[in-house]
Amino acid sequence: MKTWIPAALAVLVLAAGTAAQDAPPPPVDPLHRALDGILDVYVRDGLVYYQALKLERPRFDRYVASLADVEVSDTWSPARRLAFWLNAYNAFVLRTVIDHYPIRGRAAAYPPNSIRQVPGSFERRQFRAARRMVTLDQIERDIIVPMGDARALLALGRGALGSGRLKSEAYTAERLDAQLDSMVREVVDRRELVFVDRENAVISVSPLFSWREPVFVAAFAGKAAPGFTARSPLERAVLGLIAPVVVRSEAEFLRENRFRVAFHDFDWRLNDLTRR
Repeated sequence: MKTWIPAALAVLVLAAGTAAQDAPPPPVDPLHRALDGILDVYVRDGLVYYQALKLERPRFDRYVASLADVEVSDTWSPARRLAFWLNAYNAFVLRTVIDHYPIRGRAAAYPPNSIRQVPGSFERRQFRAARRMVTLDQIERDIIVPMGDARALLALGRGALGSGRLKSEAYTAERLDAQLDSMVREVVDRRELVFVDRENAVISVSPLFSWREPVFVAAFAGKAAPGFTARSPLERAVLGLIAPVVVRSEAEFLRENRFRVAFHDFDWRLNDLTRR
């Protein structure tokens, strides 16, 4: 009997471990389940099949309409509130694009197919969510930024190649921290955001970080190595952000501290997979 009990316990532990490995991921909030399915079908590596999505407007439009009268209650966790607004923002960007797709603008300041060719796309075009009318800029500036999680700014799919990568899944409270951490890990893999150019001793950085400088400085400047104290707060923030995720050769390059930081132009070309 004494030999049977440990063996039985071992079997139970093994079974529990196997069950944990086979357990499905946490469910998506039912509110965002439709968006999760849409993103899974129409988004690949951050690029969107806009033409195909436009052909399936009814399902997508129903999801957008469902956001209008949601009561974002004080009883919601901060993660659930942030996930709601990230999903709403990304859905409204998709809606803006397919409402005008294919985009063929003439404003010289932006590429012809840019979402920026849609008049007032971020500043004036309004959507209803959580019982209020909001623009994309208001969602970012007045709702997401005050939540204080700089990682969330990398999760905003701005309909552009220069933005953070649009995920093929909806954001969900149960996995939000891991989802946002994945956005940070991707920063150095996407030269549109940060490019470590060792050959020319330059770190080329997206202006996205300067657009919301106070948030990034508060979150990451304190994580920069002591050797970077002479650099500007924003430079320290960028360095604090990328230091844990760069490869070894790039980490050594950073430690030498013989580079300059330069901001490149934001790439406003549409993240369109249909025409690539």
